Amino acid sequence: MLRGCGKTAFLFFACPALAALIVAAGCRDGSAHLPTVRLVEDIFTEAPFAKCHASTIVETPSGFVAAWFGGSTEGNPDVGIWLSRRAEDKWSPPVEVARGADPGGRPEPCWNPVLFRPSEGPLLLFYKVGPSPAQWRGMMMCSPDDGRTWETPRLLPDGIIGPVKNHPIELDAGIILCGSSTEDDGWRVHFETTPDLGRTWLRTAPINAGREPRLIQPALLRDGAGVIIALMRSDAGRIYESRSADRGATWNAPKPTVLPNPNSGLDAATLRDGRHVLAYNPLTEGRGVLAVAMSVDGLLWKQVLTLEDEPGAEFSYPAVIQTRDGSVHITYTWKRRRIRCVVVDLRTPY
Repeated sequence: MLRGCGKTAFLFFACPALAALIVAAGCRDGSAHLPTVRLVEDIFTEAPFAKCHASTIVETPSGFVAAWFGGSTEGNPDVGIWLSRRAEDKWSPPVEVARGADPGGRPEPCWNPVLFRPSEGPLLLFYKVGPSPAQWRGMMMCSPDDGRTWETPRLLPDGIIGPVKNHPIELDAGIILCGSSTEDDGWRVHFETTPDLGRTWLRTAPINAGREPRLIQPALLRDGAGVIIALMRSDAGRIYESRSADRGATWNAPKPTVLPNPNSGLDAATLRDGRHVLAYNPLTEGRGVLAVAMSVDGLLWKQVLTLEDEPGAEFSYPAVIQTRDGSVHITYTWKRRRIRCVVVDLRTPY
């Protein structure tokens, strides 16, 4: 049992060293209502790969599924897509579910998996293959049994990347909207939609020029008025945002937010009560701090938790979902050696 700010919280930590850090971080702003961290655990502690990065997580009827890329180091040809399932209160050992190859069959690295479970249809896994982000080809796989087995990977159409880092959102009539980006002609953000689980696609034009600031990897939120908000990684020291009032068909010009960004990936989700949650590095340089912020309107944000704080270390590329029980699950890269999962109860108003 931990006590902080005059409020008692019962926490289970598979990693006890984080307890004091998380509670202290919640106390610094004098908040009367602290989010409750229910669980901190590493998905694996030993693995058949040296480095890992870019996790994704989804809830299925039979438990949670997480994926990431792993191999000798990012960008090497031996980097594949790895996956674990959580059932009966523990994660299964990592298994490799995808490897990359060029058209001639020579090994190429995999990148940035994204899991998504539509309201109807199989579990989807999107990922990228190519020697570098400037040469990515979009790939996808389907699982009919919540990630236990996977159908043969298929190449997405030319010019379609799929969700580049963060989970899509589902619009009316089963249309899936993906935030995507390219790096072959500067950093450019665009959006892709599929009405039929990845068989056909539409793509918008880039919403930025690809020069200054450079923007990639949008995370998608919804507001109550039907507007979709994209929060984007930038190289300008700030998270940028753009908004669409027509289901992602057109977007206004990106503009900076007050949120810092050290040119690192972020993720965000809209909760069922309409609030928004953001996981990000609240810095302009380095990835040694990973935090959680909340917003009612997508404009004003308040940092409510610090998940990691170690100068010179890397805690990065979070993935965020809300689950059926209302809790928020966040996975992220832990020093490129592990994928960590934190479960947070944000139902108490902050």
